[in-house]
Amino acid sequence: MHAAEREQLILQMLQERGFIGFKELDRRVDASPATLRRDLERLASEGHIVRVRGGARLAEIETPAEGDIQRLTGVPFHENIGRQPQQKAAIGRAAAALCRPGEAVIIDGGSTTLQMCPHLEPLGLQVLTNSLHIVSALLPQPNTRISIPGGQLFREQNIVLGPFDEDGVSRFHATRMFMGAQAVGRHGVMQSDVLLVQAERRLLSQADEIVLMVDSGKFAASAAHVLCALEDVAILVTDDGLGDEAAQYVERAGVRLIVAPVDR
Repeated sequence: MHAAEREQLILQMLQERGFIGFKELDRRVDASPATLRRDLERLASEGHIVRVRGGARLAEIETPAEGDIQRLTGVPFHENIGRQPQQKAAIGRAAAALCRPGEAVIIDGGSTTLQMCPHLEPLGLQVLTNSLHIVSALLPQPNTRISIPGGQLFREQNIVLGPFDEDGVSRFHATRMFMGAQAVGRHGVMQSDVLLVQAERRLLSQADEIVLMVDSGKFAASAAHVLCALEDVAILVTDDGLGDEAAQYVERAGVRLIVAPVDR
């Protein structure tokens, strides 16, 4: 592979993710580690990327100055929790029914995934979560073991994001990862913030299968960054407001669709 081809591939991966670790780059690009380091240095000198510990990120993602507060784009948790509460409760109950006693799961932060927690107490699960809200909901359950990754706390969403290899995520293997999304469409599962995407992709890599939990309104929403393809999702749990067209393209992607009835 020529240098120009390698650089194009590196930039393409960074545009998709915002950040990529050197270990993953070494796995995916046909070149020696020394060659890859030279490619990264060249891209950095041209202003396309910024070298960071463990890998590289796009130059457009600015590191906040000392004293600045870094925030995620998207709706703050305290606003999102009040949206579609009946639908989210039904989805959480249906998703919790997928868990088996004693298994290890990842529960990504979100107002929909939070609704799983009241139904998990009898199961004795091992849970990795990046959400302090989910930690608080699980703390009264003495049989639920809770792990959290290292990283930076984002207060508005009350989640911890750690995109680097040393955050402890790589030492946790889960049967399933339960996650929400900003939007869902034919292009895949989408989030509004690239920092969230890069951290969530690390979590996805530690789970055998993905369970997507979204209310039916997310199929009419939009977001900037694709987290994963629909084909990567094993199970999608939504409410009974889902339209026929959306249901059809979800099923064509090979995703098992669970429609949770809403108590109205």
